[in-house]
Amino acid sequence: MTRTIEDLIGTFYAAFSGKPALLDDIVTDDWDDIPLGPGQPPGRAGAASLIKSVGEAFSDFRIVVHQIIDGRGPDGNGFVGVRGEMRGVHSGETFGVPATGREFQVRIHEFHELVEGRIVRTWHLEDWLDWFRQVDASPAH
Repeated sequence: MTRTIEDLIGTFYAAFSGKPALLDDIVTDDWDDIPLGPGQPPGRAGAASLIKSVGEAFSDFRIVVHQIIDGRGPDGNGFVGVRGEMRGVHSGETFGVPATGREFQVRIHEFHELVEGRIVRTWHLEDWLDWFRQVDASPAH
């Protein structure tokens, strides 16, 4: 069965709500996550550790997709851009900031490279400075 791009991208982001097994069918074993998170091993296996860390730092974590820009070719291979937002509650220490219990919404912009229906590479950018503002903290120098 061929997935729609909305289903594939939606499944990818649903995995970050504590369900790393969702990545098994949509992300290659050697997935290249650019840049890696602090202490994150490479590949799809590294995503599981990242998802665990996210779950420890944020409760009710979810990623909302606002827009998908499909730049794939007729063969289904190519690039997909995503404009979205991470949402949750800061419930555990992260970036050296103790839990604040504050809700947050952080804008994200990502580009995924797809080959044969699977994500092989992801470039991502999150507005972490705005997260610090929302939890009333300052980034370490």
